Amino acid sequence: MTTTVKLGNRVRVSVISALLGALTLLMFCVSLAVGEFQLGLDEVVAALGGVGDYSTLLVVQELRLPRALVGLLVGLAFGLSGALFQSLTRNALASPDLIGITGGANVVVVAGTALGLGSGLGVPLLALLGSLASAFAVYTLAWKRGTTGYRIVLVGIGVQAVCTGATSYLLLRLGVYDAQGAMVWLTGTLNARDFGHVAWIGVAVAVLLPPTLLLRRWLDALQFNDDTATGLGIPVQRARLSLGLIAVGLAAVATAAAGPVVFVALVSPQLALRLCRSATPPLLASGLAGALLLLVSDLIARTLLPAELPVGVVTGVVGAPFLLWLLARANRANAG
Repeated sequence: MTTTVKLGNRVRVSVISALLGALTLLMFCVSLAVGEFQLGLDEVVAALGGVGDYSTLLVVQELRLPRALVGLLVGLAFGLSGALFQSLTRNALASPDLIGITGGANVVVVAGTALGLGSGLGVPLLALLGSLASAFAVYTLAWKRGTTGYRIVLVGIGVQAVCTGATSYLLLRLGVYDAQGAMVWLTGTLNARDFGHVAWIGVAVAVLLPPTLLLRRWLDALQFNDDTATGLGIPVQRARLSLGLIAVGLAAVATAAAGPVVFVALVSPQLALRLCRSATPPLLASGLAGALLLLVSDLIARTLLPAELPVGVVTGVVGAPFLLWLLARANRANAG
């Protein structure tokens, strides 16, 4: 009976993942077709193969394709990172934008802008360094003969608060022009993305995705308490550190490519979990849900609003009520 249930769960996860993948591919093509210069899906597919007139090829290959690719890869990375954090901490509220990971990137990027280091690849490098430094601070402060998900979340929320305060102070020290540019990045944006950003996030995802899937057994075992996981032959602290570093790396490169796009890493794993009806957020489905969410949000930000806005504005509007719902649900569970 148990084997049959497990097989049924795996089939459901596979089917949902395939459906999310198909929807993501469709939305990717739609994002290449929709804009001030409208195209048909057949024209988009032909242009991706190098067939079409000059205007069509320019719009698809040079203007829209890099943005869509960055959106897809950033959403995938945030979704995977959120699934890892929520599984490691066994907490639905754990995501890189709530436990200090993206907060560290914000501080270092704004500080670098104040020092004139925000041009070219300066912002991605600063964001990566800031995320890693913040993650190191959270892990070190949460260490007490090992780490637990509860301590990581509590310490992370504190680190995020400190980073938010430091970022606000640094913004006040910037000139008006630099502060405006920093605020756009802090909101999370896919504007002006090129193939340099695609290469940056693409290589990072290609490197981090295989170990994420290979260490799935460790992640499943960590859903039990530490004694049970140890009894199953899992090196608990080494597994938590390894998977945590992968989660931090995914969040860091996503933030470096598009800024701290809020709530994607929080919402995507919970959406995938409920669609798949699994005990923990399924990794691949979470990543695909993140990619789909970001592509849809970017399309809304570009075309359906009175003025084009950064994509983080739309994800914030969607994610904030979801966060309040999770908090209310957790409160009811504790009361029960």
